[in-house]
Amino acid sequence: MTRPIVWAIGTVVMTVISATAAGDRIAAKFGLTMPQAQFAGAPRSQSGNRIEVSADLAGHFVVHPTLDGRRLRMLVDTGASLVILSHEDAQMLGLSLGRHGYTARVSTANGVVSAAPVRFAEVKIGDIAVRGVDGLVMPPGKLGTSLLGMSFLKRLAGFEIAQGRLILKG
Repeated sequence: MTRPIVWAIGTVVMTVISATAAGDRIAAKFGLTMPQAQFAGAPRSQSGNRIEVSADLAGHFVVHPTLDGRRLRMLVDTGASLVILSHEDAQMLGLSLGRHGYTARVSTANGVVSAAPVRFAEVKIGDIAVRGVDGLVMPPGKLGTSLLGMSFLKRLAGFEIAQGRLILKG
């Protein structure tokens, strides 16, 4: 009797998580900003220039920074050298990349890929803002979730991961 209930609750939770990600993408496509959600992965507390982010159910840290004033859903990735956008997220930000823009060759877990270098005037999470952040845009279909990499993280006053929380220090 409890298995169907557990299964139903799991289905509802996954639907809510999926709907939240889809809602962010739809709002960004139409230039709308959405209020900061309060769920696992969203900044939980801010005191000064310190932001805590809880890991999601898969152990990932999902944040919703603004890049040049437009909000995106991104996965924090300390293994990524740069901020890396999916082609689809780049389009939602209004970045126009012709096929000639993919001039950088980068090594990924799936091999070498051409990517388009970009520079963001500002990347901001809560009260923490970093200006002049280098990044890359991947070709269509090569990246499912945009990554907040070290070109942003290394310019913070610090960051740490402890007890299932990511702490960003501005």
